[in-house]
Amino acid sequence: MLAALAEGLNNVWVVLAAALVIFMEGGFGLLEAGFVQTKNMGSIILKVWMDLTAGSLAFWFVGFGLMYGADRAGLFGTSGFLLHGAIPLLPNALSPYAFWLFQAAFAVAAISIVSGAVAERMRPRAYLLYVLVMCAVIYPISGHWVWGGGWLDKLGMRDFAGSGVVHAVGGWSALAAALVLGSRRGRWTGSVSTSPASLTLAAAGCFILWFGWFGFNTGSTLSATAPALGLVAVNTQLAAAAGGLVGFVWPLLHSERCDAPMAMNGGLAGLVAITAGCAFVSPLSAVLIGATAGVVVNIAFPLVERWRVDDPVGAVAVHGFNGAWGVLAVGLFATQGGLFSGGGLHLLGVQALGLAALSVWGFGATWLCFKALAATVGIRVSAEDEAVGLDVAWRIHSGVEADAGAGAVVGMDMVGMASETAS
Repeated sequence: MLAALAEGLNNVWVVLAAALVIFMEGGFGLLEAGFVQTKNMGSIILKVWMDLTAGSLAFWFVGFGLMYGADRAGLFGTSGFLLHGAIPLLPNALSPYAFWLFQAAFAVAAISIVSGAVAERMRPRAYLLYVLVMCAVIYPISGHWVWGGGWLDKLGMRDFAGSGVVHAVGGWSALAAALVLGSRRGRWTGSVSTSPASLTLAAAGCFILWFGWFGFNTGSTLSATAPALGLVAVNTQLAAAAGGLVGFVWPLLHSERCDAPMAMNGGLAGLVAITAGCAFVSPLSAVLIGATAGVVVNIAFPLVERWRVDDPVGAVAVHGFNGAWGVLAVGLFATQGGLFSGGGLHLLGVQALGLAALSVWGFGATWLCFKALAATVGIRVSAEDEAVGLDVAWRIHSGVEADAGAGAVVGMDMVGMASETAS
């Protein structure tokens, strides 16, 4: 009787946690819409909609099997496609359906990291095809390496909820996508606005992401009675608070001005960084990890700009750099095996190797995918469409008559305008 009750509680807990992570898509949508230009707010919402819809189906069709199916040479899974067949590592007597839902929410989060980095200049059908590839192949294979019994799992890499698997892979994929796609026209001459279209929307998105992150991290216990559940929740809150405070104070100390977007990104950086180690470190270490993430994101933003990488929402700085920091922080701060806990260099070395593998895979696979898309369907909208805004170029109909001066908008054409040209 008690075993059946525990099994039921675990399934309810994982489904609720999955719902929290799925709700984070609303946070991604609002945050990104708030950071882009007004004329592109609708298009960025539709990108996140593609993430949630097409990404879920791609993960169900192929991705879940590659990630959690029977291991082949430590590289990928070979069963569980369309939720049929063996799932060898199904934990805590969970229903495979509850487990799939939780993991699908993670896959959708990974692709949503990329959506902001390619904002304001990408063709919709090209982005849709990339969503399918990311959620069916790129993310699941790297996930198998760490969570599905793959080669990094066998080496002992620790990534509790995905600083590496989700955020580093997503962040460095975003870098590759932005590099191949190229900058917005006029970005480096000052003719493109980099001011948030709506700080209110962006802040609302940030709060939703913070809230949903408790599903992200505590849900990764996969058990309603896990002893570490409370610690995970506390570490999540402390790291986010420390990162957010540093994100607020750093610009104030260096330029005597309050930078609201950087304050928000500091909080998100703290969340990204603690995601790998939230079950493995002490609360004090969580504060140090989060505070360091706030510094890292403040350094990474101008660094990415010096690289001439056009990333409208800061995906590379927040997720790429701080996903990397979070993975390495486990090797430093883990209470068992961490360098600062007397564990020596072994765990840190494993974490560094795993980070390198995940980063190279995410960057390289996305680079190749975007190059292939550029050579086939094309990835850039035309200069004219970029100037008028993707909300018009994508023919997004809001239900209200469009201003005739901006061109009549009569429905939504997800293959884009005929005037779109390949880059």
